[in-house]
Amino acid sequence: MHSICSSTGLNSMESMKLYGLIGYPLSHSFSKKYFEEKFIKESISGVAFENFSIDNVGLLSEILLKNGLQGLAVTIPYKRAVIPFLKEYTPAVEKMNACNCIKIREGQLFGYNTDVIGFEQSFIRQLQPHHKKALILGTGGASSAVEYVLNQLNISYKFVSRTAKEGQLVYADLNRDYLEENTLIINASPLGTYPKVEECPDIPYAFLSPRHYLFDLVYNPSETLFLKKGKEKGAAIQNGYEMLVLQAEENWKIWNR
Repeated sequence: MHSICSSTGLNSMESMKLYGLIGYPLSHSFSKKYFEEKFIKESISGVAFENFSIDNVGLLSEILLKNGLQGLAVTIPYKRAVIPFLKEYTPAVEKMNACNCIKIREGQLFGYNTDVIGFEQSFIRQLQPHHKKALILGTGGASSAVEYVLNQLNISYKFVSRTAKEGQLVYADLNRDYLEENTLIINASPLGTYPKVEECPDIPYAFLSPRHYLFDLVYNPSETLFLKKGKEKGAAIQNGYEMLVLQAEENWKIWNR
């Protein structure tokens, strides 16, 4: 049996502008807390934000029918699955085959990808001229935004995965030469996310140096084991919190323009 659950009853919200997040599961969602705090801090009234934890993307139609939503954020595992529901979408969504932001207007859905904006703006702050080549750890939906941005910045990259596939590396391939050549290492996998904070990508950390820059899309904990090990070697580090804030703010602009 499929379930749709949000954290409060919605009948009282009919006169409100409602925004939400769809994904499954949503136990550690960033968006709801962020937007509720934003509404208080910026004195934004007549609005609400709800989590819609759905175990099947087909239930999206029911959510839209019942709730009169203005906009939706989209998280794992539905960034690709929502695309057939969209009337129109941006070239970035088309290229990446991933959508994390939906604007709803007169019952029609318009798709955007704000992960690319969040990642790029956060990522470039510590970028140095010698950062020319990157390793992207993980090949899931989050890696699409990373790949898109690296292409825009003319940074060459290789994917690293646990499973062998043509055109990508496996962790066992990584050696001193790979790490000396690729001074950017981006964790686009969920490894190290709370509560599994003792986990980290299986790279040879001994070969890291102050020339390296490690970016982790994980934001909880604020310093993952991956980042700690990089910091110990003098590498520049950045977690995924700022990226999430930037993409949330971009979502808000899109929903309200």
